Amino acid sequence: PDKLRLTLETTFAKSFQLVFEKGEKYIEKTYKKDKKILEHDLINYAIDRDFSKKHIKKLDKQSNQSKRINKSVTLFEGGVLGFLGVGLPDIPVFIAMIMRTIYEVALSYGYDYNNDKERSYILLTICGAMSYGEKQKYYNEQIDHLGSLLDKDMEVKVDLKEQMEETSQILADSMLVGKFVQGIPVVGTIGGVINYTIINKIGKFASIKYKKRYLLGKERG
Repeated sequence: PDKLRLTLETTFAKSFQLVFEKGEKYIEKTYKKDKKILEHDLINYAIDRDFSKKHIKKLDKQSNQSKRINKSVTLFEGGVLGFLGVGLPDIPVFIAMIMRTIYEVALSYGYDYNNDKERSYILLTICGAMSYGEKQKYYNEQIDHLGSLLDKDMEVKVDLKEQMEETSQILADSMLVGKFVQGIPVVGTIGGVINYTIINKIGKFASIKYKKRYLLGKERG
């Protein structure tokens, strides 16, 4: 129903806004940010000395470990709330898990996220992960272009509010049926599977994009 789609879009947008304005410091309390930065710096130092597949895999391992934990939590959270017939109210928690997943991936490859430009990059990454065909091709180009500008310290103008709305529309379209079903007690357990699938998809896509940024940065020297 159009009303449900609009409600989803609004809830997603408000959840992104909440995370960016107040939630990042709370999300960071669920993992050790300083430790992740240190681990990246050590691996990055080793890569600068010896650019080998062995050291690159250590970056990937750090990223993959974070994704596994977040997917498991999401599966449990979505399944329990779905069993109870709770659909829409779990969206802020779900968005927080998406952002935590991407934040940890970003840190694994040496990228911080505490500014609007990097937040726009993250939102574009979500759009790319949840799109198909020509639309995904378009977002791929946008992600790579923005990443290149950011890494070259070039002037970039972003409209974070507009990007949040666009990302919310894509997520709403992707999850419309799942959230409707998740609101039905017992049957809604499938919501956990849907949330897990989304987190998995976004996490994999984010790893590819951040790893590409990292490797291109090394190529430029």
